[in-house]
Amino acid sequence: MFTGIVEEIGKVKSIQRHSNSIKLTVSAKKIMSDIHLGDSICTNGICLTVTTFSSDSFTVDVMPETMMTTNFKNLKVNDKVNLERALSVNGRLGGHIVLGHIDGVGTIIKKFNDDKAIRMSFATSPSILELIVKKGSIAIDGISLTVTDVDSTSFSVSIIEHTQGETTLTSKKIGDTVNLENDVIGKYVQRLLYKEDINKDISLDFLESNGF
Repeated sequence: MFTGIVEEIGKVKSIQRHSNSIKLTVSAKKIMSDIHLGDSICTNGICLTVTTFSSDSFTVDVMPETMMTTNFKNLKVNDKVNLERALSVNGRLGGHIVLGHIDGVGTIIKKFNDDKAIRMSFATSPSILELIVKKGSIAIDGISLTVTDVDSTSFSVSIIEHTQGETTLTSKKIGDTVNLENDVIGKYVQRLLYKEDINKDISLDFLESNGF
């Protein structure tokens, strides 16, 4: 589990491509002081498992499912990525609960200065938008952000100065893509409300026979 508070910006050192997957090596400094085989590293919002590491880089395998649902298919050597180690038991949950399981991709459609903040808007699919609420949380490339507005085709966030300097988001341009993860609490609520197995047998006759 992660919090969406990025610890460091890493750089893609190498990409070994297979038919539907990649082996990715990322250069880093800060997070390398406490890294082990099998550790989970949130990399641009994606939970990936460390398979090997050196003093200044780590390697992960990116499977076909991840390639299909994220923007990693467009990743290039020297690209910068947001990095966060898994939350320790005694750590503070400074952002929100982030699992590193990407729900889909968004596209930047607006970007402008708002005093010291930078406002950005993203177009994405209806299945993602229906789980976004104003003032709720969303993870964008692994960054925990608060939604300022949402409508039927897009949503917006406001990025403070600290986040601007500590992440890669504001270096992106209109038309670039980002990885999105909805708030997991909203996903569970949706599942409970709309689960077919719960609702399929509910009818007027069923309600009447049970005293409703």
